[in-house]
Amino acid sequence: MDKKILLINDMPGYGKVALPAMVPILTHMKYEVFSLPTALVSNTLDYGKFAILETTDYMKQAIGVWQQLGFSFSAIVTGFIFSRAQADVVAALCKEQKQHGVQVFMDPIMGDEGRLYNGVGEETITYLRDLAGLADYIMPNYTEAAFLAGMPCRHDSISEDEARQLMDALRQVCPKSILITSVHTAGSYAVLGYDHSRNTYFQLPYTHIPVRFPGTGDIFSAILAGQVLQGHDLEAAAFSAMQSVGSLITANQDTTNVIPGIPVEQCLNLVQEISNI
Repeated sequence: MDKKILLINDMPGYGKVALPAMVPILTHMKYEVFSLPTALVSNTLDYGKFAILETTDYMKQAIGVWQQLGFSFSAIVTGFIFSRAQADVVAALCKEQKQHGVQVFMDPIMGDEGRLYNGVGEETITYLRDLAGLADYIMPNYTEAAFLAGMPCRHDSISEDEARQLMDALRQVCPKSILITSVHTAGSYAVLGYDHSRNTYFQLPYTHIPVRFPGTGDIFSAILAGQVLQGHDLEAAAFSAMQSVGSLITANQDTTNVIPGIPVEQCLNLVQEISNI
């Protein structure tokens, strides 16, 4: 496998989220992995206190050098985007690379549990909605999906009809494939999807594990992108990512401190067992 993946996400100094969570997984899946950090973050945001150094100017310079050197990629996977200016930089890169057949996977990181994350402003919804229009695959959680679609974010379960309405509203934002990674519907939890290549909807139920680790969305995105690039269809890739994340949470659920995230390097065998589908 000679596929090269560019990860655009933040780099925490303390915690296994974003780039430190994604790089080991995709490397383990035999990809060449490159990174473009959108911010240097002191620690995972769940600590409540943090320092952030945004890197927009560096990103512009790095992309310029890469273009001069003729670097190319097979796919781009985006995560935390710091600002409108940074989103514009990422959008320009994605547009240029898509002309060469590069696939774009987007995790519109901005919130969970019905609210935006610490340090994330309302303007984020607008520029991430614009960026989603360029993506081949978007992977919001339920909260992010509702924000992108401009729909109310429910704090209880949603009906099957409401889930379909949400998915169809997202299709107006992203014209291609969509996954909503955490939806509570009619007595169960599920990953909802629309595969544009097949023009099909699907629903994958899962058992909710009442432990919250930061970075599980990053892990899901990495595995999903890796599976799709291996040639698996979106539903199979989503099932693999969902099962892998479940195994990783289960293996670490008794830890006394979940805030740093899952120590992925110590658990790559769990990804390996599930990712070989």
